[in-house]
Amino acid sequence: MGSLFRSEEMALCQLFLQSEAAYACVSELGELGLVQFRDLNPDVNAFQRKFVNEVRRCDEMERKLRYLEKEIKKDGIPMLDTGESPEAPQPREMIDLEATFEKLENELREVNQNAEALKRNFLELTELKHILRKTQVFFDEQEGGLNHTTESMTRALITDEVRTAGASMGPVQLGFVAGVISREKLPAFERMLWRACRGNVFLRQAMIESPLEDPTNGDQVYKSVFIIFFQGDQLKTRVKKICEGFRATLYPCPEAPADRREMAMGVMTRIEDLNTVLGQTQDHRHRVLVAAAKNLKNWFVKVRKIKAIYHTLNLFNLDVTQKCLIAECWVPLLDIETIQLALRRGTERSGSSVPPILNRMQTFENPPTYNRTNKFTKAFQALIDAYGVASYREMNPAPYTIITFPFLFAVMFGDLGHGAIMALFGLWMIRKEKGLAAQKTDNEIWNIFFGGRYIIFLMGVFSMYTGLIYNDIFSKSLNIFGSHWHLSYNKSTVWNNNYLQLSPATSDYEGTPYPFGMDPIWQVASSNKIVFQNAYKMKISIIFGVLHMIFGVIMSWHNHTYFRNRLSLLYEFIPQLLFLVVLFFYLVLLMFIKWNRYAATNAFPMTEACAPSILITFIDMVLFKNSKAPGKDCNIYMFAGQSFFQTIFVLIALACIPVMLLGKPIKIMQARKLANEEVQPITGASDAEVGGMSNGGGSHGGGGEHHDEEEMSEIFIHQGIHTIEYVLGSVSHTASYLRLWALSLAHAQLAEVLWSMVLSLGLNKEGWLGGIFLTVVFAFWAVLTVGILVLMEGLSAFLHTLRLHWVEFQSKFYMGHGYAFQPFSFDTIIENGGAVTETE
Repeated sequence: MGSLFRSEEMALCQLFLQSEAAYACVSELGELGLVQFRDLNPDVNAFQRKFVNEVRRCDEMERKLRYLEKEIKKDGIPMLDTGESPEAPQPREMIDLEATFEKLENELREVNQNAEALKRNFLELTELKHILRKTQVFFDEQEGGLNHTTESMTRALITDEVRTAGASMGPVQLGFVAGVISREKLPAFERMLWRACRGNVFLRQAMIESPLEDPTNGDQVYKSVFIIFFQGDQLKTRVKKICEGFRATLYPCPEAPADRREMAMGVMTRIEDLNTVLGQTQDHRHRVLVAAAKNLKNWFVKVRKIKAIYHTLNLFNLDVTQKCLIAECWVPLLDIETIQLALRRGTERSGSSVPPILNRMQTFENPPTYNRTNKFTKAFQALIDAYGVASYREMNPAPYTIITFPFLFAVMFGDLGHGAIMALFGLWMIRKEKGLAAQKTDNEIWNIFFGGRYIIFLMGVFSMYTGLIYNDIFSKSLNIFGSHWHLSYNKSTVWNNNYLQLSPATSDYEGTPYPFGMDPIWQVASSNKIVFQNAYKMKISIIFGVLHMIFGVIMSWHNHTYFRNRLSLLYEFIPQLLFLVVLFFYLVLLMFIKWNRYAATNAFPMTEACAPSILITFIDMVLFKNSKAPGKDCNIYMFAGQSFFQTIFVLIALACIPVMLLGKPIKIMQARKLANEEVQPITGASDAEVGGMSNGGGSHGGGGEHHDEEEMSEIFIHQGIHTIEYVLGSVSHTASYLRLWALSLAHAQLAEVLWSMVLSLGLNKEGWLGGIFLTVVFAFWAVLTVGILVLMEGLSAFLHTLRLHWVEFQSKFYMGHGYAFQPFSFDTIIENGGAVTETE
């Protein structure tokens, strides 16, 4: 089979590169993205490898670029992204890049430092301007005839002893300090002043209306101006220490009004000059950042490519002459010629005359698993890999999942309207995928939706199909072909009587089914609508589930034949398939026989040919008994010889269990015994040597059987667990597919509830007020429909579908014990933001 159904064939190769050409050759391989290198120096510390200095230089360049990027984003400057990926620069170009980045960083840091100093100076002058304005108000109040306020303040600040001692010394002069403090610290500042100075200070404060910019981080800070009056040097010292503790800024404030006015004029002049200088500094900074923004993306790509190349070269070994680098790598077998052409291009670019050598090696190691994908199959392959990466050359379920996953989802989500919403959303993402892919975002939810756009589109399309089958669109039906049921009652009887019935055994039914899907008349049925839909959806759930599981068992046949596992083919695949077919596929056949043989005219208890219950028939079959429903005289068999065939089928199923349980271990034990009898008398070899000689694995041993190293007791235990899991799992997995019926029923009922309890309220109103009310109700109904029925119900159906594939389907054949092929690829490294991981 091709690589679509199995992983690519891989080869372990040894690569010899001349030291001068190694950089260019690895660069070409990185552009190609088809080579996974192995680390040939696992015991060497990362700081002791040959190209560690070059990697450090790249780290330093990345740091400088991140600094530039942070400053560019801070100013909101758009960065030019052409979507192109420049080639990796030559090693000699690293010096020019380093010099460019060093110059830009130094220039930007110098501009930032100057701007910060200017902003700090501007902040101080602005605060001083507000202090001079606010304190002038305080002093104007004193000069305007409010001396009694100052006198009372003075009396309050002078103690009795000072008043008595200084009675003959004239009036007491008060000192003051003025400053600015953060507004949020002001209440605590006032309390501290009161407690520390014991109420012997007088504080006046006024808020600065406009916020001030912090020069360190650019935050907007609200501050207040304060002035503190006190008496004596001791209080002055204490007040200054409190201001220092609260990080309040003190400014000189002259006592004379003329000095204050003169200082205010000087401050305003300096602020105007600073504004001019600040504007010029910001313009220069903006020009530097705009010039850097044009090339920043390309610089990031170049530096990350250089770093990735040297990181990969650190995985290589040096030969004895120190002139040749040796590497080991996994490559897809079909791409060896493409890789050799890339190596030749790298050699020509470097000017080397020694061609690279790529030798294929023989190995018994399991190669990595590589499944080629495109933008359509990538999402489906990701669903499979999330369960476990396939073993080497194991059957890949992804191609079949492209059909089965959206189909099983649609069985649970079947609604023409909801499916159309989902399909249109997926189609929009597909049509706009180039533009949306270019708009890279860190929103994980959006990235998940966009990555699964093709899955969403197919789920929507399949849901539209099943919605047509169910004849369900927003809980209503479409009467496309005309109902095949006819009413024999008049209109008033239909509207007023809730217990009318239409009999399929009479002329009410035409005798032929609706051409496509369900007849629309079932949508208006009141009492037996759910009963009819339950019977239909429950049966198709079992049918789809059994066919899905049988297909999974058949897939295991491809694995057994490819890896030549004859024992597994005879003692696992055949009994497993027989067990599933004779029990559960027979159950499916009974459903089709019942649908074919029994019609409405002969399905009633009063006739001899009434339809027997399939569930009762299946239980009786397993228990080897025949039972009739009480009070019914019905034929319990659907065809002649049914009892005999059922007995044979159960006996075959029971016989398959010991074959699955003991067949393979017994054959392995016999083979070991025969090998010991043949080898030991001739060579005297030990058991371990015999096991090594009898191991018939291929060169890669990807999915072959390796039982020679296991003890027989472990093989018996493992086979017993496997058999019990399969036998019991066949029953539980079949019942698990009933979730298709349950979620389909829940989805339909939720849609009907939303229609009857929300939208129908608006449809019943009349007049222009009814139109407004309907608009509001429709908007509410649309939000609930998209939010609950499309998003939440869609997520629920998606998770249940995922479980059916992982557990019920893939457990029949899929091991998932492999490890992913992780080639050295520039595209992957750049997409992951330059993260380089070692490939073991």
